[in-house]
Amino acid sequence: MTNDVRKKVNLDKDLLAILCCPETKQGVVLADDLLIQKVNGAIERGSLKNKAQKPVTEKLDGGLIRSDNQILYPVREDIPVMLIDEGIPLEQVA
Repeated sequence: MTNDVRKKVNLDKDLLAILCCPETKQGVVLADDLLIQKVNGAIERGSLKNKAQKPVTEKLDGGLIRSDNQILYPVREDIPVMLIDEGIPLEQVA
């Protein structure tokens, strides 16, 4: 288990308020640290795939969860990756 220190995601509140899922237009909220730790653990194990069925290999700084809690959009270097194919189906994360 690596103990790298993740910096806190810094997203503008106004930006967060207008972001939505590009597929369903549902709202998104910032994922909590526990979920990001679980997602990064799955990435470390090589067991996580995005909606395009491509392995996710780069750890996340944070994420935005769709309001139905089904999809997580990665946040890397404070930039939300709001692409349908980059969304991570959360049923893969125990």
